[in-house]
Amino acid sequence: MPPVGLGVLLLISVSVCYWVPAGCYANGKVTKVCGSMEPHHDVHGQTAHSPYHLETNTTTFSPGESIKVILTGTSFFEGFLLQARDAANQGSVTTVGTFTLTNRNKAQLLTCNKHQDSAVSHTSNARQTEVCVIWNAPADAPKQVQFFVSVVTHYNVFWVKLPGPVIYQHGVAPHPPQSDTTPPPVQPTTTPTILTGQHCCPSLCVCLQFGLSSVLWRLADGAIQCRFSRPVKLVNQEAARYDLDQDYFLFLTNGHAQYGKVWKHSHQPLISTHNKRITGPPEVLRGSRGPIIMKMHGALMLLAWMLTGSVGTVIASFYKPDWPNQTLLGQKVWFQVHRGLMVLTVTLTIVAFCLPFFYRKGWSKVQYTHCKYIVLHCSCIAVIYINISNLFVSLSRRYIFNWAHWGIGSVTEIMAVAAMFLGIRQSSLPLPQPWATHVLIGYVTWLASFRIEGAAMYLCVTLTVVCLTNSNGVS
Repeated sequence: MPPVGLGVLLLISVSVCYWVPAGCYANGKVTKVCGSMEPHHDVHGQTAHSPYHLETNTTTFSPGESIKVILTGTSFFEGFLLQARDAANQGSVTTVGTFTLTNRNKAQLLTCNKHQDSAVSHTSNARQTEVCVIWNAPADAPKQVQFFVSVVTHYNVFWVKLPGPVIYQHGVAPHPPQSDTTPPPVQPTTTPTILTGQHCCPSLCVCLQFGLSSVLWRLADGAIQCRFSRPVKLVNQEAARYDLDQDYFLFLTNGHAQYGKVWKHSHQPLISTHNKRITGPPEVLRGSRGPIIMKMHGALMLLAWMLTGSVGTVIASFYKPDWPNQTLLGQKVWFQVHRGLMVLTVTLTIVAFCLPFFYRKGWSKVQYTHCKYIVLHCSCIAVIYINISNLFVSLSRRYIFNWAHWGIGSVTEIMAVAAMFLGIRQSSLPLPQPWATHVLIGYVTWLASFRIEGAAMYLCVTLTVVCLTNSNGVS
């Protein structure tokens, strides 16, 4: 055998002798390690203090009861394996009970030791800092149950079988015994407080406790109903807290809440039509999600750019040959109709542009949204200026006006289409989505196809005339 081939064979043999199987399961299918709970990452687990923590919403349970289990960390993790085992038999690898998911995008159920849904793991290596699941106690549950979790920060950084809280059946004395010292009362703070309960996780129900008392909630027919009490005037009330003995506009909104944080609502709140004092007599209030002035803004913009502007450009593009011997106020009919519609378009645009300023009483806080609307209206003003300048342009420079008018007008029309697509998604215009977007797409497609068809017909007519002229010249 040649020396090179012998060297390669020797290298392969040595590699096989020292090869250790390594398994990396980014999809969370880790049933092979249900017993040891140790990832096959070819490195040893960490022995330093873990940044991850397991907690439950109760320390006692009854057979058939559901317990919330939360895995949290001060740093992110990419994988985990969670199980419940008999706390009295530390050497056993038998799992206890089953789990129920609260978010199938972040966790999945596993079958360990032929026990279905007895463990929970990750679904991908996406980074996360918290996972919430529900543990269901079996009818033959042991008296003490402890939760264990293995957490993977990176491929080579992980902790194996971290011990979690121990929960006890009702009537079983905890070990070690709890202290008889009564903990000091907890003062309410402005920190968001999660209302815990059966089948309740931060992503499902959240209530903010700002000096509230008698807080109750229930989940009925898919809706969360809350009831609470708050003093009319808080002790040492901050400037940001409202005095409920004053009149205010009331609004009702809903949106997503996750991990104790309330996210921005996706729809405009339902706002009362007039001021109301909370401590006053009961009253049935009426409200609207879209202010009238903003509805007028949207209506004028759509009227300007979906009707008058579009019709005006179509008239100028394809109706010049019509009514060749008729005039209107001293000008050709197509020109007067086109000019009238475009002046009306600019007027409607200017009026619609001013309405949001009256509503907001100033600029919007989102500064970058101003640019596209300012450029659009500047384009409209530029078109007006060019048309006025046309009155003083000589015939020798007429082509400059024609190209400038066509170019700025086309850019303005394109920007108007983009502005309409952005405008229909305003939270102050509660248009049905995605139907409003689909209708607008259909309109723009129809208008574009109409313009293309008209341009093709105009080109065909022009070519026909040229051909006829040439043939007549030859003959």
